[in-house]
Amino acid sequence: MQRYGYNAPGSGYNQGYAAGNAIESRDTAAPKPLDQLPRLARDTTAENPWPVSVVSQKYHDAVERWPASWVEGQIVEINMRRSTSGYITLRDNTQDISISVMGFSRFVAMAKDFRQGERVVVHGKPEVWVKATRLSFVADDIRRVGAGDLKAQIDELRKKLKGEGLFDAENKIPLPEFPKCIGLICAPQARAEGDVITNVNLRWPAVDFVVEHVHVQGAQCPPEVVQAIRKLDDDPRVDVIIVARGGGSFEDLIGFSDENVVRATAACRKPIVSAIGHEDDWTLIDLAADLRASTPTDAAKKVVPDIHEQWQLIANARERMNLRMDAMVNNEQRLIEGYANRPSLTNPSTMLEPHQRFVDDAVQRMRYGLTRIVDEASMSVEKLHASLTAMSPQATLNRGYAVVQTADGHVLDTADGVATGTRLTITLHHGSLLAETLRQDDTTGTTTPTGDAA
Repeated sequence: MQRYGYNAPGSGYNQGYAAGNAIESRDTAAPKPLDQLPRLARDTTAENPWPVSVVSQKYHDAVERWPASWVEGQIVEINMRRSTSGYITLRDNTQDISISVMGFSRFVAMAKDFRQGERVVVHGKPEVWVKATRLSFVADDIRRVGAGDLKAQIDELRKKLKGEGLFDAENKIPLPEFPKCIGLICAPQARAEGDVITNVNLRWPAVDFVVEHVHVQGAQCPPEVVQAIRKLDDDPRVDVIIVARGGGSFEDLIGFSDENVVRATAACRKPIVSAIGHEDDWTLIDLAADLRASTPTDAAKKVVPDIHEQWQLIANARERMNLRMDAMVNNEQRLIEGYANRPSLTNPSTMLEPHQRFVDDAVQRMRYGLTRIVDEASMSVEKLHASLTAMSPQATLNRGYAVVQTADGHVLDTADGVATGTRLTITLHHGSLLAETLRQDDTTGTTTPTGDAA
């Protein structure tokens, strides 16, 4: 950095001013001598102004007289990739004010392990770069403030809420496959709103929106987000809720790590999608939400299906259905053709032939069986007839014997007890006789018939 002295006689200013004009002057006119320039700012006029280089140098000289100081803030951006120089952006702990800090080799070695979001104190001195009239804070020391920074507080809150089960997977509500109305929570006239609505309409035009505008950073952010979540949760039209915000620093997104916001998100009865910041940004609402999207555009893609993909799915399903129906019809036709070409249908009598043979064989076997049974029965009858004939009283009569019976049919086998005048029936080989006893021959035991032959 080149520095110029204005009060040293004869010198520094004219040489520096001439050198600056030789490099940067837009015309070939020689610069005015130092004694012709106004000494104080109040002495400048439109006809006799200060050159830019003079103003820049005066800024530099004024800032150079400032003492070194310690500055406290929170790291918003940090770049320590080069070993010779590094850059940090510090933001005030309570107000939206930031300052650029740069340092060289020693400072880089001290700051290389620091991370975004940490609270630090930096020692250094402000300095103006004359070439661009740019103010920066050149640091030579950096230290952590302690464990009470915002990230540590958020981490403690995360552990507490996780212990209560607010982040458990079983509490997540699945997103509707085809939502009809989407509730959107975002800042008014925010790019996130346009990204969500535009991408949703491109993917699934048949969707309505209920938009709730809230502050997405600052002290008003948490209560307004909580109120919007509860309002959309009670709206019967809304099927799914998206909380969207564009990228920002860690402090810008801190409202979405508020405990009330996280609890309202976990208690929401409808599925809720968080789309806060960019892919690398994380807040506690991402853990409590039913689904986390890396960006608002990503949320639009996850909440609704792509109409072109759905049409393609339908077309593919119809094609598969037609192919399966054609295959089923062709298979049935082949079965019918196979049945029609079977001999049983072309010559139906062939179906009866095995049954006819079975019946014929059965009839034949039955005939043989019955014949054998009849023959055996006939032989038995003949044997019994012969036995009966041999044992029959008729056979005795045939040999000349007779059977004498009383009137009551009692066969007499002795003359004892037969009184005189008893009527008797005498059965012979041929015919029978009626007789009446006259007397009983006691000697022979016979009875002399007295009656006539019948």
